[in-house]
Amino acid sequence: MSGILDVFDTSGFMPRWQCGIWSLKLGLLHVVSDLAIFGAYTAIPLVIAYFVLRRKSWSTVVALALITPKALRLPGLARLNDELMREIKERRKTEEERDDLLTREQAARSEAERANRIKDEFLSVVSHELRTPLTAILGYVQLLRAGFVQPEKVPASLDAIRRNCQTQVQIIEDLLDISRIIAGNVRLDLRSVSLTEVVEAAVNTIRPLAEAKSLRLQTELDPQAGPVLGDFDRLQQVLINLLSNAVKFTPEKGSILVSLERVSAHLEISVKDTGRGIDPELLPYVFDRFWQAEGTSGGRYTGLGIGLAIVKQIVELHGGSVRAKSPGPLRGATLTIALPRQILDDQNGGRMTPRAEVAPTEFGRLPDLSGLRVLVVDDEPDGRDVIAQILATRGAETAAASSADEAIRVLRSFKPDVLLSDIRMPGKDGYQLLQEIHSLEADEGRNVPAIALTGFARAEDRKLALLTGYRFHLAKPFDPGELIVAVAMLAGRTG
Repeated sequence: MSGILDVFDTSGFMPRWQCGIWSLKLGLLHVVSDLAIFGAYTAIPLVIAYFVLRRKSWSTVVALALITPKALRLPGLARLNDELMREIKERRKTEEERDDLLTREQAARSEAERANRIKDEFLSVVSHELRTPLTAILGYVQLLRAGFVQPEKVPASLDAIRRNCQTQVQIIEDLLDISRIIAGNVRLDLRSVSLTEVVEAAVNTIRPLAEAKSLRLQTELDPQAGPVLGDFDRLQQVLINLLSNAVKFTPEKGSILVSLERVSAHLEISVKDTGRGIDPELLPYVFDRFWQAEGTSGGRYTGLGIGLAIVKQIVELHGGSVRAKSPGPLRGATLTIALPRQILDDQNGGRMTPRAEVAPTEFGRLPDLSGLRVLVVDDEPDGRDVIAQILATRGAETAAASSADEAIRVLRSFKPDVLLSDIRMPGKDGYQLLQEIHSLEADEGRNVPAIALTGFARAEDRKLALLTGYRFHLAKPFDPGELIVAVAMLAGRTG
C-alpha cells in the first residue's frame, strides 16, 4: 500500500510555481486547473456508476459507448442550417422545373388541340369551298341536259359554269401553292420585271369583279419606279390575291386604290380599300395561314384563309416584306408589299427583257387544223372526248386510246401527225409510252411530236416531261386555244 502512495508523493519536487515567475495568481490558476482535470476524470466513472446503480443494468453504459462517437460526429447548428437551406433551394428548384414542365406540357397540348381544331375547320372550309361551285356547275349542267334553259339564257348558264370551274381551279392552285410553300418547294423564274406591268395585268384581271360591285378601282403608278428581280407570274399572283381580298371586303360603291412608289432602295405596292377594315389587335395575324376575318354576323367570310399567307411567303422569297395597316373596323385597310429594287447592269444595255404575253384567242381566230391527224391518249373518257371535240372545231381528225398499250396499237394504223398524252395512266405511264414510241420511230424512220397534257403541274413535272421528249407540257385544266395553238405549232401550221 505504501508503495502505491509513494507514487503520489511530491515531497522531492519543487513547487510548480517555482518553475516560472513567481505569482500567487499564477500558482492558484495551476491549482484550479489541476482540480478541474481531476473533477473531469472522476466525473466519468461516477456518472457511469450512477447509471448502473440507478437502472440496475449495464445496457445504458454500453449504449453510451456506442452512441457517443456518433454524437461527436453530428454537425453543428450552423452546418445543419446551411444544409437545410440548400435542401430547401433544391426542392424549390425542382418544384419550379416541374411547374415549368407542366406549363410547357399544357401549352403543347393546347397548341396540339388548336392545330387539330384548325385542321378540322380547314377541311370543313375546303369541303365547303369545293362544293359551292360544284352546286352551280352540276345544277346548270342538269338544267341544260334536260332542256329547261331558255335558248337566250344558255350563254349565261355556260358562263356561270366556266366561272365556277375557274373558282375550283383557283382553290386547287392555292392548296397546291400552300403545300409547296410548307414543303419549301417553291421555285421562282427570276428575271428583270416591271412592277408597272405587274400591277396593270393584275388590275385588268380583277376589274370585272370590281365593276360587278360598282367599285371604283384606281391606280397611282410612279413612272420612275424601275424594275425588280422577280417572277412575273408569282408577283402577279400576289397582286391578284391582294386585289381579290380588297374586292371581297369592300362594300358596293366603295373604292380601291393601287399605288406603286419608290421608297429608298425598295419599291412598294399598296392596295388601299374603303372596306370593313381590321381590328388593330388582329393586324399581326392577317398574313397567318388559315386566318380569316370575321363577318358582320359573327361568322367568317368565305375562302380558305390562305391567300394572304401565300402573298407573304412569295414576297419573302423575293427578299421583300409585307405589312397591314388599318384605323379599325369599318374604316378600310391598306396592305403593302415592299420589294428590293433591281440595279440594272450593262449586259443588255440597261433594258428589261420583254415578257411574252399569252392572250386568250377566240375559236374563229385560231389556226386551222384541217387534215391533221392527232392521237389522244387519256384514261379518262370525258377528258378524251372534250379534247377530241376541241380539236374537231378546227378540222383535226382524232383517234383515241385509253392506255399506253392501246396507243401503240392505234399508232401503227392511224399514223398521227401529233400525239397528245396524259402522264399518269394505269399500267404504263406517259413517259414509258413515249419511250416505246421513240423505239418504233427509230425502226420506221418517223418522228411524231408529242404534247404532255397532264394534271402534274409543278415546275419539276414540266422539266421531266421535256427531258423525256415531250415538246410541250400543258397542265390541266388547259385553255382550248392554247391546246390548238400548241398542236398547230408542232404541225407547222402557225404561219
